[in-house]
Amino acid sequence: MKRIVVCFWVLSLLVFSGCSNAQSDEGKLVTANVNPGGKKDKKESVVVTVLDSLQYRKRMISMSNGDSTEKWSFKGQYPLSGAILPFYRVIAYYGNLYSTRMGILGELPKPQMFAKLKGELDTWRKADPSTPVMPALHYIVSTAQGSPGPSGKYRLRMPNKEIDKVMAMADEMGAIVFLDIQVGLSTLREEIPVIEKYLSHPRVHLGIDPEFSMKGGEKPGTVIGSFSSADINYASEYLANLVKKNNLPPKMLVVHRFTQNMLKDYRQVVIRPEVQVVVDMDGWGAPARKINTYRQFVYREPIQFTGFKLFYKNDLKEPPHRMLSPKELLSLKPVPMYIQYQ
Repeated sequence: MKRIVVCFWVLSLLVFSGCSNAQSDEGKLVTANVNPGGKKDKKESVVVTVLDSLQYRKRMISMSNGDSTEKWSFKGQYPLSGAILPFYRVIAYYGNLYSTRMGILGELPKPQMFAKLKGELDTWRKADPSTPVMPALHYIVSTAQGSPGPSGKYRLRMPNKEIDKVMAMADEMGAIVFLDIQVGLSTLREEIPVIEKYLSHPRVHLGIDPEFSMKGGEKPGTVIGSFSSADINYASEYLANLVKKNNLPPKMLVVHRFTQNMLKDYRQVVIRPEVQVVVDMDGWGAPARKINTYRQFVYREPIQFTGFKLFYKNDLKEPPHRMLSPKELLSLKPVPMYIQYQ
């Protein structure tokens, strides 16, 4: 079965992320008009795909990188057609437009940010020519706060006009979008429905941050929070329902992690064909420390896919004052398919 290449926002993505290199003998682009946002006059071109199950299996086995245990062996779970992982490696810029300190997305003016992200994409293409890259903007749409605010939930929701700015930037550069939620004293059940109209878009995915999920009512930042398997399954089921309702390609769900207790009951996390779950190693520090965190808290408790965060500033605070290279990350077991820069 031939794979029909997955690309979103077709024209710009072909130029920016190199999807055109993945065409030729493997398949062809098939466009379809969809209108998930409900705007009567606007239709968007997306690509309909047929899953190449053989290639999917091969890439999943390759992702395990020769791991001799059964932890990351392929379990025979296939996604719906249109899945991004593991056919692409997602390279994401993270942050918030209101803050220059929360990440590279928001720190740099748009032209410089675009150029810097393009440089990272080129670096990853050279490091792993066998895996096409897909650019992403990972926007914190609900930020944990040090004060309760009018809601008393210690979280601040971004206005739609700010989300729209990120959507426009992603459109311009041919990127997909992740909307990231820090719930504070709220819950995923309260926060995810607020952004449903964006999650109904074919190129928008979800990130959830256990660090700022304060189950005991503490102020965010005073202790490290957590999500249970029930929390993750709620988010996954919500996304799966949107995929089925709107006839969308699979969504990605990124769950940040850098301690044992941030993610509880991992064996109970449900894997669905509509959703691809990524556990993202979110800690900062020296290379050896970060690799150890990945091995301790991501490798040992496998769910589906893994990610790795690189900090332009915080990773330089400890000797030897450098970030991990793509070559080093590609040596990990399993190989991370989602790379986030903050």
